Amino acid sequence: MAALSRRERSLIGLAVVTAAVIGGYVYAVEPLREQRQQAAELIPAREGQLERRRLLIAQGASLASELAETARRLEEQSERLLQGPTPPLAASELQKLVKEVAAAANVEVRSERILPTADRQGLQEVPIEITVAGGMREALNVLYELERTSKLLTMQDLKVRVISMGQPRDLLTTITVAGYLLPAPPAAKPAPGTRG
Repeated sequence: MAALSRRERSLIGLAVVTAAVIGGYVYAVEPLREQRQQAAELIPAREGQLERRRLLIAQGASLASELAETARRLEEQSERLLQGPTPPLAASELQKLVKEVAAAANVEVRSERILPTADRQGLQEVPIEITVAGGMREALNVLYELERTSKLLTMQDLKVRVISMGQPRDLLTTITVAGYLLPAPPAAKPAPGTRG
């Protein structure tokens, strides 16, 4: 192999230096520039996020008092719900309440039945159907007293019929009344590997 001339060595050296400069720029300088640019773009978003978190932390005391007030109101309103832990017990409580109202209004309870429960946006609706016999005034008293009970009740259906054509003052009133119940929380599943 022949020795390289000085000019050839200079050209090769220049090519190596140029390749090193280009490689350094592509593999070192350019990634650093892109990283710096991306960090500069993220700064305003992170500053906004930091400011929102600071505001949230500053609102901590007012949010805690608002949460306590909401919990108090929830507890207050939950007293208006049926208290049975299961729908059948809640239906029994509702039947007892409606019978007491009917007895206070001087009407005779002819029939009663529990209807299927339904889920209503986080509450269980527990309906019952009750048929009472009495005059118009007594039927109105039953409806009025049901409206005034301490429990949260809704009237879903009302049917009024004459008992017999010979006694038009005596009416059969069928009322479908629903109370509401908080569903029981799901039972906790035992952890795997433990025995219960």
